Amino acid sequence: MSGGLLVAGTSSDAGKSVLVAGLCRWLARQGVRVAPFKAQNMSNNSVVTMEGGEIGRAQALQSAAAGLVPSVRFNPVLLKPGGDRTSQVVLLGKAIGQTSALSYRDRKPELFETVLATLEGLRAEYDVVICEGAGSPTEINLRRDDIANMGLARAANLPVLVVGDIDRGGVFAHLYGTVALLSPADQALVSGFVINKFRGDPALLKPGLDQINQLTGRPVLGVVPWNVDLWLDAEDSLSYTADGVVGRPKPPVGEQWLRVAVIRLPRISNGTDVEALACEPGVSVRFVTEPSRLADADVIVIPGSKATIHDLEWLRHNGLADAIGDHAARGLPVIGICGGFQMLGTKITDSYESGAGTVPGLGLLDVEFEFQREKILRRLDGFVFGEVATGYEIHHGTVVNQPGNGLVTLPDGSPEGVLKGAIAGTHWHGLLENDKPRRHILEWAAGHANRNFRAAEDTSFAQIREAQLDLLADLVAEHLDTDFLRRLLADGAPSGLPILPPGAP
Repeated sequence: MSGGLLVAGTSSDAGKSVLVAGLCRWLARQGVRVAPFKAQNMSNNSVVTMEGGEIGRAQALQSAAAGLVPSVRFNPVLLKPGGDRTSQVVLLGKAIGQTSALSYRDRKPELFETVLATLEGLRAEYDVVICEGAGSPTEINLRRDDIANMGLARAANLPVLVVGDIDRGGVFAHLYGTVALLSPADQALVSGFVINKFRGDPALLKPGLDQINQLTGRPVLGVVPWNVDLWLDAEDSLSYTADGVVGRPKPPVGEQWLRVAVIRLPRISNGTDVEALACEPGVSVRFVTEPSRLADADVIVIPGSKATIHDLEWLRHNGLADAIGDHAARGLPVIGICGGFQMLGTKITDSYESGAGTVPGLGLLDVEFEFQREKILRRLDGFVFGEVATGYEIHHGTVVNQPGNGLVTLPDGSPEGVLKGAIAGTHWHGLLENDKPRRHILEWAAGHANRNFRAAEDTSFAQIREAQLDLLADLVAEHLDTDFLRRLLADGAPSGLPILPPGAP
């Protein structure tokens, strides 16, 4: 088996990322050397690779599904939205500047050269490369400069599968319209459909499947059912249940739940850090956006931010800053991660990211921060409550006056972060994915919150993530036409596919 495939979606959050992960794991389990690829991602959820570069977190998950170490080659262009309608551009793992939506169009030809060269290298090295599109391939206002969807498919001659989310409603119109608004040359590569997140009786859906096949000349390869156990590592870290609950909480091991409120910042970055907490029995994790939801919280977590100063102002404007201060004044625990850590300090000097100069922090930790032009990207190891831990850092803000009482102790004995009473802060992302340190942090928090909570001894975040990847592969094997998939990978798009009107010129 050899070849490539592009998984596109009728919209953002249609299920492209998880389907790519499922396809990668399904192929890898058969001994196929497979790699993921996303030419251009727009996300503030990112990880640091072993090369010291930055890629989208979804591509790191897809790498794990394929049995690979994450690499900057799997996501050559990453856009990280900040304030003022601008995004930071990350090319092959390194930030190369800021751009607006309009100015970005001028940079695309140069970026596309890198994208195509990177994909060509991967296709020479691996049996199969499963590419993920971005948003919808039928953004007709952006098609001329597209480097992530049909522009990529055309340049690399990739067959395309279109995924539609039936949970949103109107899936058949979405599928038909996605094809019909493409140019004839683009339509010639769209080879089939996948319907995602189906909750009903498949027999009721079958007439629609038959009709969309007749209308488009393209088959529905399968209908993937909604599965309540799939929730980790969403591309949009806020794609949880309607009431903000993260994960599927299990009953506590001890007598009481530990209630964790995570501030849902407007420019939240790596909000997925808290998902490891939601894997623990008896830990209820909920995203909140207004002060009343903090009233019964045992622990408050302030996550990372792509625009720390702007989000700190937002906390103050809507009363959350005062509510966090009241929570801390009662001796209850507060944890800040990356940008959230910076907000906990006494002051932040930022002449780079926001240009705001020096602004006061929340004042819960006696530490100051200064933003630097160069972004810090590194993977680290150390000790948390005496237990071995690993993590990674992605930030411009640096500590000016590091206190001696760190949350993390680095191998040379120096501190990272701050632990003072019931307040803790760290620049480390991924710290909570370390099982033993996470349990210590939860029990530290429960002690300060006066909750009769006990952490489970057998929760393994890595095993939970692996189980979800295996579940994705099982869904592919059970619900998709895998023979058709193999033919697509081996032979490319079928010839003679119908062109639907109007067919964009």
